[in-house]
Amino acid sequence: MSDLKSHLQHGLQQMGIVLSVPQQLQLLAFVELLKKWNSTYNLTALRDEQSVISHQILDSLTLLPYVAEARGLIDVGSGGGMPGIPIAIARPDLPVALLDANSKKTSFLQQAAIELGLNNVQVITGRVEAMVGEQFDVITSRAFAELSDFVSITKQLMAKGGCWAAMKGVYPYEEIAQLPPGVAVVQVDKLEVPNLGAERHMVILQKKDVT
Repeated sequence: MSDLKSHLQHGLQQMGIVLSVPQQLQLLAFVELLKKWNSTYNLTALRDEQSVISHQILDSLTLLPYVAEARGLIDVGSGGGMPGIPIAIARPDLPVALLDANSKKTSFLQQAAIELGLNNVQVITGRVEAMVGEQFDVITSRAFAELSDFVSITKQLMAKGGCWAAMKGVYPYEEIAQLPPGVAVVQVDKLEVPNLGAERHMVILQKKDVT
């Protein structure tokens, strides 16, 4: 655990992220939960805990600067809880909804939220297309769908003035070109994740103002 703790701390330091010791311990406890339940719920292809920290935990935390002003976040197709659970740990003041259609995955997410004491997490089982009533400042996903599909099936969840934050690998030129006309690209940022060894980009989208 001490090796994992130093691996996490070094990564956070490189990313300029300051978390309390209890928050760091929550992240490490989440890694242990992923390891414990992975064979049952098929949560991640990664078996090495250090890789889980870099490829899952630190990668998820690249979202932090983009939710600084958010009052509510939904992680669509949350799967094993990335990026939603690391964000919920880092921002206990931020309501985070985790949505997945797979009831096995949401059973794990519910258990993880309870064991980690995450009172700001809401777990929802179902298809995003069927969700109505709730709206969020930030709608995020990680490897959930192509951008055009992502915005079209989640647009009813977008609060006024909110944004989509899509976590992507290589720069998604083709996906951006296929966006519907009512959606504007605000920014595409190249992300640096310690020990990842792969490209990452954050794509921020908003509904265009209709005047």
